[in-house]
Amino acid sequence: MQIQGATALVTGANRGLGQVMARLLLQRGAQRVYGGARDPRSVFEPGVIPVRLDITDPAQVAAAAGTCSDVTLLVNNSGVLTDSPLLAAPDLDAARTEMEVNYFGTLAMCRAFAPLLTGNPPGAIVNVLSIASWFTNPAMGSYSASKAAAWALTNGIRGELLDTGVLVVGVHCGYIDTDMAAHVTGPKNTPEAIAEQAFAAVEAGETEVLADERTRQAKTALGLVPGTTASARRP
Repeated sequence: MQIQGATALVTGANRGLGQVMARLLLQRGAQRVYGGARDPRSVFEPGVIPVRLDITDPAQVAAAAGTCSDVTLLVNNSGVLTDSPLLAAPDLDAARTEMEVNYFGTLAMCRAFAPLLTGNPPGAIVNVLSIASWFTNPAMGSYSASKAAAWALTNGIRGELLDTGVLVVGVHCGYIDTDMAAHVTGPKNTPEAIAEQAFAAVEAGETEVLADERTRQAKTALGLVPGTTASARRP
């Protein structure tokens, strides 16, 4: 599909990657861009229409689908990272929060908006995933689990929507230079680079974005036995 003339909804559009994605959509000629955020007053990108949206609240998801019923491109960008390990965390609260937002929230948005995207021509869904879908840092294991679930979700809805023509794009990348990764001192992607690749994939009809070299290496390593080197691939 073409960005020019599209109507888009970007979740988590009040800052970071979501704000940049909303801005780029307008620059690429989208006719209307809704910006979802828990506090719509925090969506201040010029030209973006604020929408109250907590993706873990079923009532707000349903209301957004009603308000934004003309959407042809859904960008599921909202996410949360708690830096919580799987075994050493004091309780399951952080893991539940990440799963509620990163998996169940994304699923709720896909369920609410998929029927709106099956028009003629059909629309598209972009799910912002992560290198953590395939690689687990022990310090943030519950985040990786939630992103692996979101990857499986993305593949699943792509199959369910195959006959409708709705494009489903999974965007995988390493750290992005936003508030979420402010504590990271290593290399980071710019949000502009991720947004550009995501929307180039939409226009090209591609289903997956591997946005940086480390992410491409992680995808390649999926065939390895965990804890081994490249010489010990499964048969």
